[in-house]
Amino acid sequence: MNTFVALFRGVNVGGKNSLPMKELVALLEDIGLQKIRTYIQSGNVVFQTTVKDTSDLAKRISAEIRKCFAFEAHVFLLRIEALDEAMAKNPFSEAEADPGRLHLWFLASEPKIRNLDKLNELKKDSERFYLGDKVFYLHAPEGVGRSRLAASVEKVLGVPMTARNWRTVCKIKELAEK
Repeated sequence: MNTFVALFRGVNVGGKNSLPMKELVALLEDIGLQKIRTYIQSGNVVFQTTVKDTSDLAKRISAEIRKCFAFEAHVFLLRIEALDEAMAKNPFSEAEADPGRLHLWFLASEPKIRNLDKLNELKKDSERFYLGDKVFYLHAPEGVGRSRLAASVEKVLGVPMTARNWRTVCKIKELAEK
């Protein structure tokens, strides 16, 4: 069995794209996924499966959500090893003490253009960022809600992505270890 993390982008945010976790679990069970566990209502799921093709599985999950809930959900699937690697490569380990200010954006693919100059123009003096392999790290001591960089990173890099703060990443990791 392979352990995966599914990160759903834009569900249960501001009353839009309602996706009740109990119904999501049932949907995932219906397509054959096992040992499904969720964390908070914003679309964080850990599961096991024998399926190896993450691209096909993500499309299948998205199609089922569209069919059952009538909205398009972008699903990011990570092997648990990829989550472990993203955590291990965190360049701002000292910021882990304030887990709500450290964010990881998981990218759907490698950006074709790494416009680091534009990202540097957008960041505040207090912010630090690092673009790794399909992960963008941001330490925003003043919060991401006040960050022009956080608001613009997807547009600048030109690839779909979804963000989680360090606290959530750690909770997802805990779920996967159970």
